[in-house]
Amino acid sequence: MKKILQISNYQYPHIGGIEQVARDIADSLLDDKEIEQKMICFNEDAQDGNYLCHRKETMHDSVDGVEVIRCGCFAKVASQSLSFTYPSELKKVLKDFGPDIVILHYPNPFVSSFLLPMLPKITKFVLYWHLDITKQKILGKLFHGQTLHLLERADKVIATSPNYVDGSPYLSQFRAKCEVIPNCIRMERLTPTAAIYKKAELIRKENEGKILCFGVGRHVPYKGFTYLVKASKLLDDRFRIYIGGKGELTQSLKEEAKDDPKIQFLGRVSDEDMIAYYLACDIFCFPSITKNEAFGIALAEGMYFANPAVTFTIPGSGVNYVNLADVTGIECPNGDVRAYANALKTLADNPELREKYGIAAKQRVIDKFTYREFKSRINDMICRVRKQN
Repeated sequence: MKKILQISNYQYPHIGGIEQVARDIADSLLDDKEIEQKMICFNEDAQDGNYLCHRKETMHDSVDGVEVIRCGCFAKVASQSLSFTYPSELKKVLKDFGPDIVILHYPNPFVSSFLLPMLPKITKFVLYWHLDITKQKILGKLFHGQTLHLLERADKVIATSPNYVDGSPYLSQFRAKCEVIPNCIRMERLTPTAAIYKKAELIRKENEGKILCFGVGRHVPYKGFTYLVKASKLLDDRFRIYIGGKGELTQSLKEEAKDDPKIQFLGRVSDEDMIAYYLACDIFCFPSITKNEAFGIALAEGMYFANPAVTFTIPGSGVNYVNLADVTGIECPNGDVRAYANALKTLADNPELREKYGIAAKQRVIDKFTYREFKSRINDMICRVRKQN
């Protein structure tokens, strides 16, 4: 029996990109009866059905049949949770569970400071690199030495795109250890029902004759929705732009768009509504602008529904690995509002080009970013790490 411990930032019912990848990894390994799994993370206020979590509480429960140790938090500094119970819980699970492989989802500097001295030399260590620390520049400099130690200790470093390996000042120094496993979409979650198809038809009927553009994500600076709002002001009235999600910038985005009837904010959208808009739209807008957007699951989902994508060029980000310029959509100079508007006009004026890019977009997702492909790569990687000397 091989034992695997994942160290994630949080876990379901808290929803985020890193958390979903950790859950996908756990799901990918469930079929192997020779593998026993556990996961440790911070706790966070979140609820989904019967799952109810409180940030300050340390608790053990399970997700998809895998035990999850949630460590209560007393504060959050620079997006990093802090916990009194984490060191003791980590020490206990390393000793009592005795994992053969530890998978650390990076960045997580607070946990790394405890993990490095605690991790037995015989334990295989996989560093799952989601993104560089870019937003908190002081924090990044403070933990520079720690980050190098993590990479030196790692038996394998997983990146989500070749672009990130090339663009990261850290990963580019450790190419020999790096392996690319792209993030995945869960196709079963995206399967439309009859009710969803009907909802998509209603959206189209309400906007008959219009070019529908759809974008969804948290309303935070790096997601770039302000550039989409600005681009809309340069478009004519044939366009309708729907923006889903919420966040710290929601109110300022609404204020910026108040005189533009082409834009409608949807708020937080359910899975059913999101699929309906994926089906209904003509163009998928993904205006992220920094490497904080390391991959773009929503981008892959939008493309899966045969929608051409419009993105910005983000050096070192996987966004431009998911959406290929002039193959699955259009890529614009970063932050160039006029170029973004012109890209939307180009696609609006050329239905054949929209269809060509849309077909290629769907095929790229099917070929590269499905759960089936992800599961195969994860199991293969774990098998090779187990055999490493």
